[in-house]
Amino acid sequence: MTSNQTTGARLLVQALEANAVERVFCVPGESYLAVLDALHDSPIDTVVCRHESGAAFMADATGRLTGRPGIAFVTRGPGATNASAGLHVARQDSIPLILFVGQIERSFRHREAFQELDYGAVFGSIAKWVAEIDSPDRVPEMVSRAFHQATSGRPGPVVLVLPEDMLVETAAAVAAEPWVQVETHPGLNLMWDLQKRLWAAERPLAILGGSRWSEKAVRQFARFAERFDLPVACSFRRQMLFDHLDPHYAGDVGIGLDPKLKARIDESDLLLIVGGRMSEMPSQGYTLLGIPETGKTLVHVHADADELGRVYRPTLAINASPAAFAGAAESLQPPHGEIAWSGWTRAAHADYRAWSETLPAIPGAVQTGAVIAHLRAVLPDDAIFCNGAGNFATWVHRFWRFRRYATQAAPTSGSMGYGLPAAVGAKLQFPDRPVICFAGDGDFQMSMQEFGTAVQYGANIVVVLVDNGIYGTIRMHQEREYPRRVHGTDLVNPDFAALARSYGALGFTIETTDQIAPALDTALAADRPALLHLKVDPEGITPTTTIEKLRGSR
Repeated sequence: MTSNQTTGARLLVQALEANAVERVFCVPGESYLAVLDALHDSPIDTVVCRHESGAAFMADATGRLTGRPGIAFVTRGPGATNASAGLHVARQDSIPLILFVGQIERSFRHREAFQELDYGAVFGSIAKWVAEIDSPDRVPEMVSRAFHQATSGRPGPVVLVLPEDMLVETAAAVAAEPWVQVETHPGLNLMWDLQKRLWAAERPLAILGGSRWSEKAVRQFARFAERFDLPVACSFRRQMLFDHLDPHYAGDVGIGLDPKLKARIDESDLLLIVGGRMSEMPSQGYTLLGIPETGKTLVHVHADADELGRVYRPTLAINASPAAFAGAAESLQPPHGEIAWSGWTRAAHADYRAWSETLPAIPGAVQTGAVIAHLRAVLPDDAIFCNGAGNFATWVHRFWRFRRYATQAAPTSGSMGYGLPAAVGAKLQFPDRPVICFAGDGDFQMSMQEFGTAVQYGANIVVVLVDNGIYGTIRMHQEREYPRRVHGTDLVNPDFAALARSYGALGFTIETTDQIAPALDTALAADRPALLHLKVDPEGITPTTTIEKLRGSR
């Protein structure tokens, strides 16, 4: 090897370093051992996970909370397909993620060699771009393109495939310059059009969602909302985009929508959707707005032109990233004199407070609401909440007060198993901030092996595990549609607190409500991960109904 010749693996790691990658998440595989060797001498942290889906979820959480692509490495075949759950979350949630996949040697292609897959065919409907790097001199080019593809327009996952022999082959390649975020700015004429439409409105409402936001953009939009006295709601699992105690906050447009907020959306005459797609969950099964004619003035702002008019025909379409739009919105002038909808805004926030203030009692000796009440009292505004999918998440979505950007990591795609690995990724990214994983028993067991990753890397998260011995969301639907015909939704669970202790973490068994506060205080102050195992009554299937009531509704 001459001095100017470098292996494909080292060129790859150099490209990650040039793009300021701090850590990568992986499950090791022989197909990319050369990359692991190159990472040995790199300042990039390598986090070894227990399952490829966990690695992808951790990378997703990194991308979700920072806006920079999260990075994961997996081996070929089953390693890659195991990671597909994380790709699907990143796709539906518009999160920048780059998955590097080890591959068979180039000379073995098309023989169905050991663990061989056609990754373009496998991931073509999930990833934004799938490509194989077939020559080491193209590594800088392809990695640069991957960063731009993952972050441009509507962000999403990118898959780069790495043939094993390419990684050890040498080439003289020029390093690419670091990736730079490309912003799409709104035209002045479109912003003036929006200003005129707002002046003419009587009951406007904004709904924030999607990605491509930043802490600065969130502050800028809040100032715009204040000047226009505009009520602002957040889309499903995007609640960190607006301060819940701001007098302009109207609530979240998600599962179990507040009936008063639904009525407010129905009554609005101008709906400003920024960053989101109003997909199935926030649109209440595509019933909230007419398709394609919405029945009201719709201003849709999105970074990807392909999303504008895809489902709903906007009255005014603005192709701009949320960050660029929020900056431009600050220059708009509010109506002269008294703002016609000020009372409408005050009422919207009052309705939200009434909907979310009182924590309901549920059957059983353990009140899950007591967890939220105590966390409200002791956690700082920058605490990060992570969760997967299940009825348990309602306690966070409805009753926790999100105050700041980058404090929520939860999948709009409804993927179980997301919360624990996301919490590990979040804690490694923000080690000085409290990170809470809210999980159900079925949800936690989808990825509970990543608790070992938390212990290994000192990610001192706190897991609140709500154990009702069932797949709660599915049981809820089952009891409503097929009362008393329970089948396929029961769980026999381990002693989760003992499991946590077996890893060297703290584990608390919670069987009465008065045990919650002292356990949480100890867990939050601990120098290791901790888990609170809440044994709750399955009868309290949601914060507001019981299984018996569901049966009686049929």
